[in-house]
Amino acid sequence: MKKPVTVTCPSCGALVEWIESNKFRPFCSERCRLIDLGQWAAEGYRIPDAGKPESENADPENKD
Repeated sequence: MKKPVTVTCPSCGALVEWIESNKFRPFCSERCRLIDLGQWAAEGYRIPDAGKPESENADPENKD
């Protein structure tokens, strides 16, 4: 029988076995899952903006 794969809980860093009986995977518990969900809901996770296109950066009052 194969040894289950172990992953790190994204919330607390605990080691978690990636098995079907773990209904919270990749999290170690419901608490960690809810903490992560709360971060998403509060917009705590953001993808950095590389910048706006030039047309949006232009000053609409300055029509040179």
